[in-house]
Amino acid sequence: MVARLREEYRDRILPTLMKRFSYKNVHQVPKLVKIVVNMGVGEATQDPKLLEIAVQDLATITGQRPLITKSKRAISQFKLRKGVSIGCKVTLRGHRMYEFFDRLVNVAIPRIRDFRGLPPDAFDGRGNYTFGIREQVIFPEISYDKVKKIFGADITIVTTAGTDEESFELLREFGMPFRRK
Repeated sequence: MVARLREEYRDRILPTLMKRFSYKNVHQVPKLVKIVVNMGVGEATQDPKLLEIAVQDLATITGQRPLITKSKRAISQFKLRKGVSIGCKVTLRGHRMYEFFDRLVNVAIPRIRDFRGLPPDAFDGRGNYTFGIREQVIFPEISYDKVKKIFGADITIVTTAGTDEESFELLREFGMPFRRK
């Protein structure tokens, strides 16, 4: 079974981008490499149960078991020691990446309150796009009644594009709802 967005990329987006940027080879066309979803749980230093809840929510959203991230250094102002678990992340590739991206663009992002579009200037200069969501309940897999704590997440979309313009056009063709410049 092939993901719907992968077929759309192959049939519609690839020829469109080849014509727009006048590529000579199919392999020059930018494509999605991976999507990284990161949840930072700063309060986990005081209450370790919060990290377990975040891990469970992230696993439900992405369909993949998260990796628990640990602090790299000690920061006394935050009462943080080196090696303490403070978050979780998931790296999605292949079929799961396309399925998650499809749900993100077509279901989750439109459910954000007072949504006016994603910022078009959040590219890193190498064709990768990062944005944050404030609450995990925008995903339909999370039941609002069972939520004990609202967590935000950072989502990074990594592409093979060399420039931000190519990456912007790729994501726009996939249906990413960008704000007007």
